[in-house]
Amino acid sequence: MPNFGEQFLSRVLDDGTTQAIRNYSIEQQDFDTQTEREVFEFISKYAHENGGKAPDYRTVVEQFPDFYYREGVTDRYSWLAKQIKQQSAKRQFMEYINSPATQKKFSEMDGNIFLEDLQNFVESIRIRTGVRDKVGTSVKKDTEKIKEEYFRRKRGESFKIWQSNYSIINDVGGGYVSSNIYVPYGRSGRGKSAVTLYEALYLAEQGATVLIWSMEMGWYEVMVRLFVYMSAKKGVTKAEIDGEVFEAGFEARGIRQGSLSDEFEREFLDFIDYIYTELDGDLIVRGVDDEDFMRRDLRQLESEIALNDADVVVIDPFYYLDYEKNTSRKTGGDAEETSKKLRRLAGQTKTVVFAITQAEETTEEKDEDGTREVSLPERAHVKKTKQLLEDAAMLIPIDTNHKEGRGLVGINKGRDGGEGEQCEITYLPQIGVIRELSVDNINVNSFTKQF
Repeated sequence: MPNFGEQFLSRVLDDGTTQAIRNYSIEQQDFDTQTEREVFEFISKYAHENGGKAPDYRTVVEQFPDFYYREGVTDRYSWLAKQIKQQSAKRQFMEYINSPATQKKFSEMDGNIFLEDLQNFVESIRIRTGVRDKVGTSVKKDTEKIKEEYFRRKRGESFKIWQSNYSIINDVGGGYVSSNIYVPYGRSGRGKSAVTLYEALYLAEQGATVLIWSMEMGWYEVMVRLFVYMSAKKGVTKAEIDGEVFEAGFEARGIRQGSLSDEFEREFLDFIDYIYTELDGDLIVRGVDDEDFMRRDLRQLESEIALNDADVVVIDPFYYLDYEKNTSRKTGGDAEETSKKLRRLAGQTKTVVFAITQAEETTEEKDEDGTREVSLPERAHVKKTKQLLEDAAMLIPIDTNHKEGRGLVGINKGRDGGEGEQCEITYLPQIGVIRELSVDNINVNSFTKQF
């Protein structure tokens, strides 16, 4: 049987450079024999101390007499690397399966949990032992690939843009672009979930399949909000608040408690039956009370995105995810690692991801009547992990005052600019009204008294 490890290392010695080791991510554990691993370690240490150069083959042979140096190997590095990685994958799998620790897991673990553990290990092997012939896209050699991508984008196939309810987001970023994370954030109880859910509904109206991971609310509570919002857009009733008449939806408390009047109950049940004719996309809710919603990590999220063919994901809130392991061992590293991997997941699945998080609590300002001023949190106030700030295509600060029926939505970071932009909204979630105030409806001097 050919020894591809010896052939690879022999060619490295002949070429006098360890560049191929870096190019193909060859690691010590990839080699089959202890001698090869020791030679690899010696070559790597030598290269580290000598600017990437490999030692002379005679030095290696003298140090390791059991190593079979093969002069004049001409096989391509990429082919040799693939053979090494394939053998390594098989060996690592068999070592894992036959290890006493795995046998103990097999005996003691629930079957499904053991299979998940096995799947995780197999996936880690696949990632470590994968080899590609080339990486990246060349401006000289990949011209056809570039042209194809241009025309895919022209046809709207390569990425999607979904419009927002709020003009500032559409004006600055063109809307929500697939493969990106958007971070709505605000202080506790200030409407960030309600505003984001209203956005999710609008994307579903445009044809998006939206997967909602609601890790604070039960599935029915989320449905209550959605049906109140949807029915308000249809104007199933009207409500007068401080002399102003609004098209409103079914009363949230009545749906929540099952106490709608007979007339509204009949209308509500009919509304549910015919919603499929009104909504081009779909909204799929995973609530905190779902019995099968026990695993909340990014691997499970990826699986559910694929299962539902989701275009948009809402994570509410981000900090209730099962965090990735912190290999750096630094404070907050788990959340940082999770944010980074979520960013990659958005790109791999070509989804729009809303990762809702909190803002730091600050001293509230009140006007002369004692009314709390509505003010947006700053970008530095992103709570739980600052890595979200780095990974977000846009930070969307939110603040509302439901007692006065008003609020603000803004931009605190955008890849296309727009920082500091904000718009004023009417915020009456109890009757399903969350909408931007048009310029014609804004009285700058009396906005705080409007409601």
